[in-house]
Amino acid sequence: MWNLARQPYLSAMKFVILFLFVALNSDAQDTTVLITSKKDTTAHINALKDTIAVKPYFLVRTTGPMPYLEYGPGDDRLGGAKMTYLDSNLLLQVVDSLATDYKVQLSKNHFAYIPKANTKADSVTAKKPYYLSGSWKVYGDELQDYISVQLDERLPYRSQQTLSPSGLTIDVYGTTSNTNWITQTGTAKEINNVWYEQVEDDLLRIHVQLKHRQHWGHYISYDSSSGKLLIRIKRQPPLKSKNLTIAIDAGHGGANTGASGRITKILEKDYTLKFANELNKRLKRKGYKVFMTRTSDVDISMIDRALMLRRLNPDLLLSLHLNSSANVVIKGTSTYYRYIGFRPLSQTILKRLLALGLANFGNVGAFNFALSGPTEYPNCLVEIAFLSNEEDEKRIADPKFQKKVAKQIQKGVRDWLKNLDN
Repeated sequence: MWNLARQPYLSAMKFVILFLFVALNSDAQDTTVLITSKKDTTAHINALKDTIAVKPYFLVRTTGPMPYLEYGPGDDRLGGAKMTYLDSNLLLQVVDSLATDYKVQLSKNHFAYIPKANTKADSVTAKKPYYLSGSWKVYGDELQDYISVQLDERLPYRSQQTLSPSGLTIDVYGTTSNTNWITQTGTAKEINNVWYEQVEDDLLRIHVQLKHRQHWGHYISYDSSSGKLLIRIKRQPPLKSKNLTIAIDAGHGGANTGASGRITKILEKDYTLKFANELNKRLKRKGYKVFMTRTSDVDISMIDRALMLRRLNPDLLLSLHLNSSANVVIKGTSTYYRYIGFRPLSQTILKRLLALGLANFGNVGAFNFALSGPTEYPNCLVEIAFLSNEEDEKRIADPKFQKKVAKQIQKGVRDWLKNLDN
């Protein structure tokens, strides 16, 4: 820290030269130069009070069961806009600190935010000037397909689903290719092709072309033994109901009551479970294997539900909720998805629900709901109707309507399966 207030005869030009010297001799990647100046309003500078502070970056590792990155520091009732979920123990460079988040530099031109609660300081690792990728392998076992990529460090990544043709693009930040071969064993059944491109100096993009039109899920992590980046691709299962496992999540529960009816004061947590029970019975009669995240009035956190579903590994997830609005005129049914490859399921379910005469509140994409976040399986959030609207509320409380909704959701799943290629 340099305090220039004791040098009243330092000219403005000399100060500029001093500033440039400090800035040019600072590692632009490793430091942030902050300058505050107070100038006399007269033609001559009587005193100059400036402070130049050099603040180095520091390194952290991701921690917790489901750490995630956000695009920015914004927030609303669904939290900040999530960019991607990450594995634990990934290396991140912090360049700024906010109240609850760190701003991190993913690569030269890309930044993100991460909750401080999802990090731990790393004072041991020395940041390298560059990180390289090594050899790749594409293979399959009796369950799914895999792509393994040798990397120098556990670095952050982000995946996106693509359509027509179906596939994935996976950005690995802070990485430069030193990959000279990709070994393909011929045992992969869902992966058609894999290739990469170096889109920026330190941004490696992996392209995966899939065999089937429908995305059935993928999961990215680092192998605990080899340290390699491991991309797991789920295969399309046989499309008969007896071969499929459907998870049902009844929203809320326990102390988390959710919304309440405007007239009857019925609670969302009670009626999502009623709808879930009807759907469970309906799907089982049609031959599906069904798993429910809750079967009683218990409060299960979103993270615990997501981890439960990760262990279960269903073929698809249906999450049931009841909507509410301060505007009591608003009514209707709606379905939600986050990833474009999972949209078709939400569309066929919405079409069937609209046949019940419900108003159309829409098919909502990029939805930042916790159980829409996992990439491991197709998922659809169903907001059946509005508890805050008197007409919808009467329907919700009607056991006959509950059975009709279950029937239409099951038909929506059936329609979705019929549209898929074998």
